[in-house]
This record gives sequence, structure tokens and C-alpha cells, in this order.
Amino acid sequence: MNTQIKQIAERLRGLRDALDLSVSQAAEKCGISESDYLTYESGESDIPMSFICQVAQTFGVETTALISGEEPHALSFFVTRRGTGAAVERTKCYKYQSLAHGFKNAKAEPFEVVVDSCQQNMNLNTHAGQEFNLVLEGSMQISIAGNDIVLNEGDSIYFDATKPHGMKAIGGKNVKFLAVIV
Repeated sequence: MNTQIKQIAERLRGLRDALDLSVSQAAEKCGISESDYLTYESGESDIPMSFICQVAQTFGVETTALISGEEPHALSFFVTRRGTGAAVERTKCYKYQSLAHGFKNAKAEPFEVVVDSCQQNMNLNTHAGQEFNLVLEGSMQISIAGNDIVLNEGDSIYFDATKPHGMKAIGGKNVKFLAVIV
């Protein structure tokens, strides 16, 4: 797995240690199994962005701190110039760029997401809250609670993120979209 995932896993482990929680206590607070929590802490597999956001919310830390190891400081506004967001490359096919990484106590987590057309399988996940996706380039198939929907450039969707959902690029091209997790 890539170095960035390993660093995020180390920060997850460090946070749990700093809060003096056992793996089972942390997993329970996050609403996942102990084995899944240990998998994420190991850094040997992908860590869903939704899980990182959930950990931040559950334990009262900034998502940016878990992603990059740096604390945000902006209180009035924060500008993210094209291509400068805190980047997370979860896998070869999935790349996230945090667009509010410098804003302290952000109420939403906006990301620019690029899904490479190399992704064949759609991995479903769930997380607390709601999510908004706006397709900026390309086309994607999104599955939400068993419903498959095709979104093209300019299309958007708002959904209950507690329902199993996942997406993949279609049409042989990468898809770029804005994802806002609330």
C-alpha cells in the first residue's frame, strides 16, 4: 500500500493511543467491527475517505489532521487554488483532493475526486450523514441502496450516505467530480 495510506494509519493509531482507547472501544465508537478498525490502522489496505471523516467527527479532530498531519488555521475563509488541495491517493484508481483542508471546524468536507477508468469493481461503503456529488468531467455510474444511476458532466446527486453507495468511471474515461460530505 502507498506511503500516504500508511501515514494516515499511523495517525489513526496515534489518535486512539492519545485518547487511551482500546481497539474495541474505538471500533465501537466508529460503528465498525474491530477487525475492520485493525485493518485500517495497519495501513495495509485502502482507508475509505468516509471513514476518515467519521473518525474526525467521532473524536473531535480535524479531517485535515488525519489526512496530512497538519492542523487547519483559517477561521474566516480559505482559498484552495487549482491542484493545491491536500491530496490523498487511496488507490491507483481513486484520488481525493481536500478543498477545505485549511479551514478550522469546517461543517462539510468538500473533495475533488478523480476515479480512473481502470477501476473495474464498485466498492460499496456507508458513512454517517449525507453526500452531494457533482460531475465535473466524464461520466460515472453510482449505486445507492441498490439503485444504479448514470451521471454525466453537469449532473449532480444528493443522497443519504448511510445507504450502501459506490461509484465508478464509465465510458472508458476518468471521471472527476465534486463530493461534499456533510
